[in-house]
Amino acid sequence: MIGENRSVDLDGLVDVVHGDALDRGANRAADVDLERLVMHHAPLLSASQRLEVSRRVASRVSGLGALDDLLADPVVSEIMINGPGPIWVERHGEIHATDIHLDRDEIDRLVERMVSPTGRRVDRRSPWVDGRLADGSRVNVIVPPIALDGPCITIRRFVLRRLSLDSFAGAEVAEMVSEAVRNGANMIVSGGTGAGKTTLLNAIAGEIDPRSRIVTVEDSAELALPHPHVVRLEARPASVEGVGLVTIRDLVRNALRMRPDRLVVGEVRGGEALDMVQALNTGHAGCLSTCHANGPLDALRRIESLAVMAGEGLPLPAIRQQISAAVDLVVQVARTRNGSRRIMSVAEVVGPDEVRVLAADDVVTAPRTRGDRFGA
Repeated sequence: MIGENRSVDLDGLVDVVHGDALDRGANRAADVDLERLVMHHAPLLSASQRLEVSRRVASRVSGLGALDDLLADPVVSEIMINGPGPIWVERHGEIHATDIHLDRDEIDRLVERMVSPTGRRVDRRSPWVDGRLADGSRVNVIVPPIALDGPCITIRRFVLRRLSLDSFAGAEVAEMVSEAVRNGANMIVSGGTGAGKTTLLNAIAGEIDPRSRIVTVEDSAELALPHPHVVRLEARPASVEGVGLVTIRDLVRNALRMRPDRLVVGEVRGGEALDMVQALNTGHAGCLSTCHANGPLDALRRIESLAVMAGEGLPLPAIRQQISAAVDLVVQVARTRNGSRRIMSVAEVVGPDEVRVLAADDVVTAPRTRGDRFGA
């Protein structure tokens, strides 16, 4: 029992009270009277100290402990735990270490609390897992023996903001993209990791006619469209027993049976690329999606490779012809040095493995060539 108020180590007290709560079988903060426990171990604490310790213990028992404050910070876009040691975060495009340090036991508890609600497992036989937190943030966990320095946790915050196209480009380029969306152009947003593809996709999709029936397909649901008629579909991994798997490809195929006016696929990264391309060539216009690529031409090649992964045996020339007929525009987005996201170029697909840059660096550089698909 701690008696001297002025010498209290609050961090140590939190550990002691948390351990006591676990010994009493607490799985939620409501399972035990935390303030009574705090008073039992440190009766001379001030009221403010008692509340602080109770809050921190409740966060460990019911929440994610030291991560709760970081998850509540609106400017934190990424949280990284690289084994025992400091927690790293990304703010405004810059990564730096915090003054929060975790030991192995704390990380193990976090892993358990993150993974258990998903119905999946992470251990030596299955050393990594992807999931989603309650707030929609994406989480990846990888553990030893694959992670040599201890369990690693990477959280991509769900901080998608409803931005307008004007936030990504000058007025002329933004109007070009908006007009293309309104006229039913099939569009791919490409860029690197963290470039802002999903945020830009959300802004572009916001230009769709509000009378449209939109079906969205995502691996982890992130899009937040303001339209009144939106059907949201989300993929699902297999359970611990190896059953219940629902892939993006499954959802794309099903979405086409749901009478969509517009299909929005959060990201193509597998065989669903072929299903999407074939759908676009059979009358489903106005599709929007994203892919990882360093430029418009690379984006087409990436989609080609993914379509081949479908394993349907189609020759590459046939796949290339279908892609060039299906995709109208590729919008390249990147993160600038100051952390903002900008449209770097807009390219028209004019043939297999061939694009024409219509706009770059906020300047329209070439006329549009597919008539009323892109407006006058």
